[in-house]
Order: sequence, then structure tokens, then C-alpha cells
Amino acid sequence: MKTPSRLLVLACLLAPLAATADRTALLAGIDADRDRTARVARSLWEWAEVGYQEVRSSGLLQDELRAEGFRVEAGVAGIPTAFVAEWGNGGPVIALLAEFDALPGITQSDAPERSLLEDKAAGHACGHNLFGAGSLGAAIAIRHWLEDSGTAGRVRLYGTPAEEGGSGKVYMVREGLFEDVDIAIHWHPSDSNTAEARTSLANRSAKFRFKGVSAHAAGAPDRARSALDGVEAMNMMANMMREHVPQQSRIHYVITKGGNAPNVVPDFAEVFYYVRYPSAAGVEAIWSRLEDAARGAALGTGTQVDWEIIHGNNPLLINETLARVMDAKLREVGGIEYDETEQAYAERLYQSFDSPRRQLGSEGEIEDYEVSLGYGSTDVGDVSFAVPTVGLRTATWVPGTPGHSWQAVAASGSSIGVKGAQLAAKAMALAAVELYQDAGLRERARVEFEAAIGPDFRYTSLLGDRPPPLDYRN
Repeated sequence: MKTPSRLLVLACLLAPLAATADRTALLAGIDADRDRTARVARSLWEWAEVGYQEVRSSGLLQDELRAEGFRVEAGVAGIPTAFVAEWGNGGPVIALLAEFDALPGITQSDAPERSLLEDKAAGHACGHNLFGAGSLGAAIAIRHWLEDSGTAGRVRLYGTPAEEGGSGKVYMVREGLFEDVDIAIHWHPSDSNTAEARTSLANRSAKFRFKGVSAHAAGAPDRARSALDGVEAMNMMANMMREHVPQQSRIHYVITKGGNAPNVVPDFAEVFYYVRYPSAAGVEAIWSRLEDAARGAALGTGTQVDWEIIHGNNPLLINETLARVMDAKLREVGGIEYDETEQAYAERLYQSFDSPRRQLGSEGEIEDYEVSLGYGSTDVGDVSFAVPTVGLRTATWVPGTPGHSWQAVAASGSSIGVKGAQLAAKAMALAAVELYQDAGLRERARVEFEAAIGPDFRYTSLLGDRPPPLDYRN
């Protein structure tokens, strides 16, 4: 048996030290870039641009990436605010997803008490300002690590607009923009820290538009056919249908147009529906019944109805090979620690919750790893059917904060939010480094992915072949 050379032994001894130094430098770089993360997150928070209208938000992210040497292609997949930015040449492609759209109809200052902003019609109640800023920070850190380490590989940031009901990523998948990606990484703001393998509900939405006949509601009601009656009849049937759908289904709606004056029978009314279920096939089955309800409502009220599919997302396909790696990285960097000012802020915000699900102080903990079903939906699901995908959540919000709430808007504009974005950037960057360095890990993730989709898989979207609904928030 040949005795190892001294140089080989020395190399083996020094390798762990070099890896530790690389990791330390990577995390230090993200810490040093905190001001940029905070500045970008705050700008996106202030602008609060809704889906497909995120012109300034998308532009800022692109400018920051160009300044770091990324090649940026804007306006991809027929969406003016969507972009793809890349740094590096050759080697594996690791993609990061960046969202930046706000939610309409909810506004709040960054104060820990309810404080409406009258000059705003939207707010970052899902924390996508942090999502965009955190992914930006991770992409830049990875870019510098690739250069400094001399590692062959490309880091690619996808600017993905209109996640909130617009399915921006679906059009990017449909366009084939992920075909050469090895691994996709995403994250999301939350009130806890977790990298559990959590799937999501598939969903589809549509605007159902009823057309009737106007007349004076008192002087000539017999001459009228109320479009609003059509909407209300459909809603009544949908609400009765809730009793007869599988337990994991979700059906919800808002009336977006119901008329302007009580004494004018409305000749137009519109209702916006969502249907969710753990599988795409389940959504399709419930959806056909909803369409029948719309037809029946129109027939019964003497009106006409048509509908436009607005968005549709496949469920999130989990990859446990990758999820366990991300869980390890999240545990390596740890949870969130508030300073004195943040603690006082969190305590005041926490007082506004009724029956919070988590206790204040849990922001410092990492939740146990498990495989679970989440009841939300995301267009990341379609990405996960195109490429092995992994994600995590970090405590950007005070524990107990529900998503889509004023408390989430407030925390998303605070330093607590920035700390969560920084934590996500660190975990994503560490996971990416391991994926660049470990070809076997990438292969195991690919094998699990291909087994999950099956040999006969053909991708189809739940929104069909429609173009992006660029005006859906108008």
C-alpha cells in the first residue's frame, strides 16, 4: 500500500479550513451588504407596486444587478417587468427567484399600531419587497464567491412579477426560460424560520362577468335583468357547493363590480373567484362545477355570462434531497435576534393579535423539519415542475403575524424585516455553494425530481395558452 505524500496529507488537512474560510467570507459579505438590502427593500416597500405594474421595483433590481456585472435581459416572456440576470460562464446554473409585487387594498405605515396611508392603494402585506431584496443580496454574494473561488458556474436571478394572482412565473416556465437550470432556489417572508418540505395548493382564478339589462329599479323593474342578481345567484350556489367538495378545497371570491346606484338595475357585474386544491386535477374538477354554477345563475336571472381565466398555478413539488440541505444551512446560520428597539416594536405589534399561533421569542428558533401541506398557492409550483426546486421561510415578521395583514405590511417595512431577508440570503447562498461544489448532490436532486414527475410527464399550465394579463390589477 502506497503511503500518501506529505502534500496530499496537507491538502486533506487544509481543505476543511479552506471551506470554513470561504463560508465565513461569504456570510461576512452578506453582512457587509446589509445597507443595500435595507435600501432596496425600503424602496420597494414605499413604491408598493401591484402585479405587472412594478416598473420602478423591477428597474431598481435590474440596475443593482447591472452594477455588479450581471448580464440582464428585460421584458422576457411578454412581461415588461420580468427579467433574467446572469453572472458567470460554464458550469452548473443555480437560479434564484425574486418577487416584488404588492397587494392591492391594504395599506399601513411601518408603525406597530394600525395606521392607514391614505395616499396608497396597496401594501407589501406578503413581504415581497423583502423577497426581492433578499434574493438580490444572495445572488450578489454568490457572484462574488464564484469569482473569488474560481468556481465554474453561473448564478441567475429571475425577476418574477405578479405572484399575487398574476402567475408571472408560469409564463416564464411556459417560455422555456428554466430549461437549462440545474437547481432553483426561492424563499418567502414569514413569522417563523423553516426549511420544511412544504407543498402548496394548486389554484386557478377567473373573473366572471355578467351582462343584463338596465332600467329604473322602481319605475320599470320588469324591463330590467340584473347582472348583479346573476353574480349573487352564482355566489349562493358556490357557497352551497362548499359542503360538497373535498375537505382540502378552498373557494373564495370578491365582487369587483356590482353597480353604481341602488335605483339603477346594473347591466354589468363582475365577481373574481379562486379555487384551490392539492392537485391540478382536483382544481379542474371543482372548476367545471363552478362554471356550471355560473351558467345556471345566468339562465335563472335572464342574464348572460362569460369569464376570463386570470391565473393558475400547479402545486409545489417538494424535493427532500434539497430540502434537507436547506434545513441544514438555515440551522447553521440560526434564527433572528432583536435588538432593544426591535424588541419593544415587536411587543407593541404582538399586542394587536388575537390568539396568535406563535409566541414572541420564537423568531430565534428554527422549526422542526417535516413534510407538510401548505394551504397557500404560489407560481413557484410551476417552476418546481420544470427544475428541482427548494425554498425556505424566515421570520421577517413578528411571530404570530398572519400573511396579508396590516401587521405584515408594517414589519415588512421595518429593520426586523431586513434581518429576515438577510437570514434568507445567507441560507440560500450557503446552499448554492454546496450545490456548485457537489455534483453528486445535484444528481441526487435530479433523480428525485424525475421520479416525482414520472417518465410520461408533460407540463401543462392551469391558465392555458392565454397571454399575461398585464391589466388584471387595473
